[in-house]
Amino acid sequence: MRPMPLEPSGRSLSIGPRVREARIERGLTIEEVARVAGLTKGFLSRIERDIVSPSVSTLVTLCEVLSISVGSLFTEPEVKFVAAGTGPRVNLGGIETEERLVTPREEARVQVLRSVISTEGRGATDLYAVAADVDVLHVLRGRVRVEFTSEQAWELGPGDTLTFNGHEPHNWSVIGDEAEVIWVLVPAIWSS
Repeated sequence: MRPMPLEPSGRSLSIGPRVREARIERGLTIEEVARVAGLTKGFLSRIERDIVSPSVSTLVTLCEVLSISVGSLFTEPEVKFVAAGTGPRVNLGGIETEERLVTPREEARVQVLRSVISTEGRGATDLYAVAADVDVLHVLRGRVRVEFTSEQAWELGPGDTLTFNGHEPHNWSVIGDEAEVIWVLVPAIWSS
């Protein structure tokens, strides 16, 4: 019995953008990489735009010039999905809020929370700060007031976004009816 050949998946493999990203991360121009790799600038440009497929030897040379492994060009991107309404409930100390984590628990680079805040909802009794370098508040619906120690206050409506240092003492409260907001914290203030 002879083994049957495997059929190709038909999936398109895009390595050009990964080559370009590696070049840019290293602060190299297309001219510099082309010269060291023994390629023309135009050919390297076409590789980066996925117009041409390089030979294996050209790919190995490019990876050596860029100090990356050939395998890194073929790895699947790490993607994690959290379906609507399935994120775990969390409590950041808000009063009259239902907060759900919408990024994976183990994600340490950034944390995104979706909060539904009742009419009496607020952040805390007093000003507070979080252990995030960047705190972003985006209002989906309703109105929210954010106050800082400098007695500076912002009133946000649907579509408004406020970005500030999470270490800055602040507080927030709903103006009027229920509100729904997205909080983005960088880095994440906790992870499992």
